[in-house]
Amino acid sequence: MNRPLIAVTVFSLAAIILSAVVLLRGGITPASRGESAAVEEVVRTLLREHPEIIDDAMKAVAEKRRLAEEERLRLNLRAKARELNEDPGSVVGGNPAGNVFVVEFFDYNCPYCKRSHENVRNLVAKDGNLRFIYKEHPILGDHSVIAATAALAARSQGKYIPFHNALMTHKGRLNKVAVMAVAEAAGLNVERLQRDMTDPGIAVILSRNRALAKALDISGTPAFVIDDRLVHGAAEAALLEAVIAEVRKNKGHS
Repeated sequence: MNRPLIAVTVFSLAAIILSAVVLLRGGITPASRGESAAVEEVVRTLLREHPEIIDDAMKAVAEKRRLAEEERLRLNLRAKARELNEDPGSVVGGNPAGNVFVVEFFDYNCPYCKRSHENVRNLVAKDGNLRFIYKEHPILGDHSVIAATAALAARSQGKYIPFHNALMTHKGRLNKVAVMAVAEAAGLNVERLQRDMTDPGIAVILSRNRALAKALDISGTPAFVIDDRLVHGAAEAALLEAVIAEVRKNKGHS
């Protein structure tokens, strides 16, 4: 353990005990100043003989901080619930009237997003009471922005989800040529898609998604928001299902 940290902890423990003594004595007096040295020596001896006290104290502090951070994040997610769940620029899959919402922030060139994709598809297909929101969050360069723009443009042809699935299952890195090839294979009119990609509203949606991710301290992909919980990374299906079940239980749903 860090020696300066131990020294600070020893001093803090001594200060706490000393403060109690001073309060009991009614103020700082020569006697209490003498007692302070004795108290500090007792604390030092105690910690030398039982160093595990430091470990236990630091673990308790770390756990307290962890719980406080979880609560801060949860309150932040609740404050952003409308932007997460009701943004008209985001495509909704699964059951739009589901009793739990799941938001995925993803990048089409993110290998971890691709790794999670099958789990996500199976989860949405299996859980008939899940509202699933797709949030393009292209953070891996210009080619990722092109793929996200094309996906959002595919909404006008009613093929967003099939195209999304095709992009996620594409082997290799996506660039504009690959994106158009995937679009054609998915049955989209490529010429129309390219025209629709120039819609300035798409850039606005991507900007909103970036701002929302930043507000939620989401810097990587994939990231899943499940009601007021945040799950980072390529989560296994079992973990997502467990969080969804816990959220339902807390909301009084079976």
